[in-house]
Amino acid sequence: MRIGELARKAGTSTRTLRYYESRGLLTARRADNGYREYGEEDLLLLRQIRTLQDFGFDLEETRPFVECLRAGHPAGDSCPASLAVYRRKLDELDGLIDRLAGVRAQVARQLAVAEEVRAPYAAGVDEAPDPPRCEMTG
Repeated sequence: MRIGELARKAGTSTRTLRYYESRGLLTARRADNGYREYGEEDLLLLRQIRTLQDFGFDLEETRPFVECLRAGHPAGDSCPASLAVYRRKLDELDGLIDRLAGVRAQVARQLAVAEEVRAPYAAGVDEAPDPPRCEMTG
């Protein structure tokens, strides 16, 4: 199949395919007329790359999966190098989750303090002092 057909089937652009080719992730064969030619195995490679990118993997992190498929394995994650990338990505995600959990806890504490300070005003208590002014809004 030609580059346009492959791009359509893969749900990407011909420009992206040329970029992948320049990065060594996709290899086109050339027809006698010079057109790029691709096979079903190239579509499988592209689907692997796209799936991993949807999961947040950068393009270089997809390389071991592509190489695994090129080596004839039935799945891109059948090789030790691919498993190592999965492990690194999980460690990265765990770190992000930990940082987000910390930020969430800080925001929850700040909300609790703000609600406690604001409670008399929200209840309409007449004798409540003027609310504190927000430093950000003046």
